Amino acid sequence: MVISEKKTLGFQAEVKQLLQLMIHSLYSNKEIFLRELISNASDASDKLHFEGIKNDALFENDPDLKIKITFNKDARTIKISDNGIGMSRDEITSNLGTIAKSGTKEFFSKLSGDQQKDAALIGQFGVGFYSAFTVAENIVVDTRCAGTEASEGVRWESNGTGNFSVETIEKLSRGTDITLYLREGEDEYLSVWKLKSIIQKYSNHISLPILMQKEQWDEEKKRNCHYRRT
Repeated sequence: MVISEKKTLGFQAEVKQLLQLMIHSLYSNKEIFLRELISNASDASDKLHFEGIKNDALFENDPDLKIKITFNKDARTIKISDNGIGMSRDEITSNLGTIAKSGTKEFFSKLSGDQQKDAALIGQFGVGFYSAFTVAENIVVDTRCAGTEASEGVRWESNGTGNFSVETIEKLSRGTDITLYLREGEDEYLSVWKLKSIIQKYSNHISLPILMQKEQWDEEKKRNCHYRRT
């Protein structure tokens, strides 16, 4: 439930430049968006694990760190959720609205035009979140810092053009939920098998459990798929 204080802000110039590159011309290997979002979720969980050593109250009686991936074919959405450290309003504005200028310049200077090589640079420079705009026309991020009240949740939303909005929401669970509203023509990602194959290809090194929803198949593949890596 959204409760107050919605503000619309402009992206930093370097972010606008990066978004245009991501969406229109950087690479055809769009599927790495999932690699990057899973990596970010894993990092958030690692941070909570580290902070929780000093303050176990941050776990909020939910010590089992994990990543969940779900999708909705009717709404044409994919959601990547974690119960990691989460972000405050200031953190989400800074993390998703700006990029360190020195890092941005170095990133652009290293682009080679080889889409496979350039795709590998994304994670190295901490700009992986923005790769989600290659498949999503709109992204909503709901987050709350571990150890804070449910009323201190934050929603970030953008269509990847010039602006993003930030507002206060109520979020019962800590961590971050990223919902991608897919562009036309990207429905192949609304499949357990497609998402599972991407995870196996790029994210087998992630130590956290990655949970996926069940899906019923036809007579040829009549079984429930519940993908869990431990």
